[in-house]
Amino acid sequence: MSKLGKLPVAIPAGVTVTVAPGLVTVKGAKGELKQAVNNKVTVEVKGSEVIVNPADNSKAANAAHGLYRNLINNMVEGVSKGYSKTLVINGVGYRAEVKGKELVMNLGYSNDFIAIIPSDLTVTADPSGKITISGIDKQRVGEFSAQLRTLRMPEPYKGKGIRYDNEVIRRKVGKTGVK
Repeated sequence: MSKLGKLPVAIPAGVTVTVAPGLVTVKGAKGELKQAVNNKVTVEVKGSEVIVNPADNSKAANAAHGLYRNLINNMVEGVSKGYSKTLVINGVGYRAEVKGKELVMNLGYSNDFIAIIPSDLTVTADPSGKITISGIDKQRVGEFSAQLRTLRMPEPYKGKGIRYDNEVIRRKVGKTGVK
């Protein structure tokens, strides 16, 4: 049995969790999320907690046990608090700005990158080079920020590129010029 899967998911005030066969729906102040659940686990709501149990003793059921418990926990936290990631753009002339539903980034290439902002996410860019991506779905926020980061990965010599706010880039020493 999964160590995390055994823990119940606490439902805060203002959040409702409904369980249908094969589907878990979580509604809160920030929105609504749905997650399909396979038949390897059983999900039930008892009072102000969601309890996930494996359907049988197989290895696949034990693996799905912790997975679905964590997915439901992320959904509950997302509709109550939300998720956000911050990216930092570092480099001479590198900048980003939001124009309507597009994020326009100048990253040192001959053309600007234009990223279409998904409808369920909000993106803000400030002139100091920080891009903040926020939304209720943890997976969508992480995936969109990872896609933006791959446009110009941070390089180890000068640190130029797009990095996460809490990411530390290991810097390398350049050429020494010794003859």
